[in-house]
Amino acid sequence: MSGHSKWATIKRKKGATDAKRGQLFTRLTREIVLAAREGGGDPDTNFRLRLAVDKARAQNMPKDNIERAIKRGTGESKDGADYEEVMYEGYAPNGVALMIECVTENRNRTVAELRHMLSRSGGSLGEAGSTAWQFHRAAVFSIPGKEEDYDRLFEIAVEGGADDVTFEDGEFTITGPVESFKVLSDALRAAGFQPEEAGLRMIPNQEIELSTADALQVLRAIENIEELDDVQNVYSNLQVSEEALSAFESE
Repeated sequence: MSGHSKWATIKRKKGATDAKRGQLFTRLTREIVLAAREGGGDPDTNFRLRLAVDKARAQNMPKDNIERAIKRGTGESKDGADYEEVMYEGYAPNGVALMIECVTENRNRTVAELRHMLSRSGGSLGEAGSTAWQFHRAAVFSIPGKEEDYDRLFEIAVEGGADDVTFEDGEFTITGPVESFKVLSDALRAAGFQPEEAGLRMIPNQEIELSTADALQVLRAIENIEELDDVQNVYSNLQVSEEALSAFESE
């Protein structure tokens, strides 16, 4: 199973968990704050911010909340916590490598919660550099579409410097080097394609294949980690089979 399909399925499950736990607005606010801090407060020139705002609107976040988050990111407002992005490394059960992307205003709390959750799940928190060598950062775009759009999207992707374009289950995935992110973002927008997801992700250089039972143990551990308030994304080098994914979805 492709990494994207795994990402998409787990993303859907994670979204349902966020909504159920009432944490969705918190995660979306952090995303907007960081996007505005990084690229400015204008969604027309800051693609990451535009996606974060679109995502917030799709979840019916009030306009005032969105505007406050943007002002916090640009420094116009000092209300609320001062967030920072931190990447932690560790291992899930069965030796699966993890990269854990967090947004926090209290690193000590985040580390303590991560260490506790990983230990409880049969994993461990690693030192800096312990798993990072097993991943590379890439620009990834997920675009809903039809198979007949492939040639057009492929042309846009190649001209924008992308490495790969795949189509599966009604969704295109474009992957490219980090430095191609803005060029690809602008080209897709100009051509009328609206990504459902876009960002810089950690991609495993090589995936580990486990039995269905062992893979389920890892997926449950990742799900538990993602439920922590400070965790935004968890990347792993687990190769997920159809059987494991089906069993995970049905839980």
